[in-house]
Amino acid sequence: MPDFPWDTIAPYRARAQEHPEGIVDLSVGTPVDPTPLVIQQALVAAADAPAYPQTYGTAALREAVVHWFARRRGVPDLDPAGVLPTIGSKELVAWLPLLLGIGRGQSVAFPAVAYPTYDVGARLAGATPVPFHGLTELGPAGTATAPALVWVNSPGNPTGKVLGVEHLRKVVSWARHRGAMVVSDECYAELDWREEVPDGTVGIPGAVPSLLDPRVCDGDHRGLLVSYSLSKQSNLAGYRAAFLAGDPAVVARLLEVRKHAGMMMPTPVQAAMRAALMDDQHVAEQRDRYAARRSVLLPAVLDAGFELHDSEAGLYLWVTRGEDCLQTLGWLADRGILAAPGTFYGTRSAEFVRIALTAPDERIAAAAARLTAK
Repeated sequence: MPDFPWDTIAPYRARAQEHPEGIVDLSVGTPVDPTPLVIQQALVAAADAPAYPQTYGTAALREAVVHWFARRRGVPDLDPAGVLPTIGSKELVAWLPLLLGIGRGQSVAFPAVAYPTYDVGARLAGATPVPFHGLTELGPAGTATAPALVWVNSPGNPTGKVLGVEHLRKVVSWARHRGAMVVSDECYAELDWREEVPDGTVGIPGAVPSLLDPRVCDGDHRGLLVSYSLSKQSNLAGYRAAFLAGDPAVVARLLEVRKHAGMMMPTPVQAAMRAALMDDQHVAEQRDRYAARRSVLLPAVLDAGFELHDSEAGLYLWVTRGEDCLQTLGWLADRGILAAPGTFYGTRSAEFVRIALTAPDERIAAAAARLTAK
């Protein structure tokens, strides 16, 4: 296993902490705002839970996921049998290849600039991790390099790039001709910052297309899965509330393994998750909070000489000063700001840093002031 990434930037954290007005930690995407009251109340109401929970989740929770996909993601045909709650999305990403029986002699493909757990998941299964920028890098059908599983991530972490319908259609077609499964990590889908998109749907459900969108897969979910987390849109990182959705046959395989492994979401968390999925108002309010923070931080970052790339959606600014990311990290640390270096996310992003929007308003304002100070 590689070193845990955030352990490697401890010296920059210490340097930033020396700032007389304290550190502004923008290195991680952990929520800082309160968990919405409607969700807390649902958790408390379900607190009397003496029996073991169902690995499959309650029927009410699975139905809530189905209705949420139809209402918010433009997916009207999800089968409740194709829904499975997971204990956060990171455990799902890390263990999915192993749970699917992918192992030695097989490969797992994922974006070349990506969340490091895709790579870790391949290694845990004994498979070969294959970062790729374009599908042509993965080789023709029937070759040893053809992957068993292909990850896509839209909106992307760390880049914030949104993949359009046609791009996703190409991935699905490519994978189906090669017998590969496609899994899409979509946990930032409700945080879209684009002013306009080709199909004109920005600001309404479906603006960020899902892998399960009929426009992408023609209503055929075979071999397709979506991983989704409520950590970002509902401030539920501490609840570990996430789910997998898509092909019922694949979900059934995973369910059997997870039953044996005891991978069960606690009953109160299932109730809280259902409440979160049924309430759109708190999501809109949280999106407005992040939009306000972005409107303060982004101009300051640009004023400080950074160049913005992608960053169309999600909780991060993906930026560069045209230098080694560790040099940039030091420049920021001298101003009491901690960011994440691009090297966390692959070898092709060594000149980038990821700056998160996940800090209280006062800390975001402090960072902006430090960046624009002359």
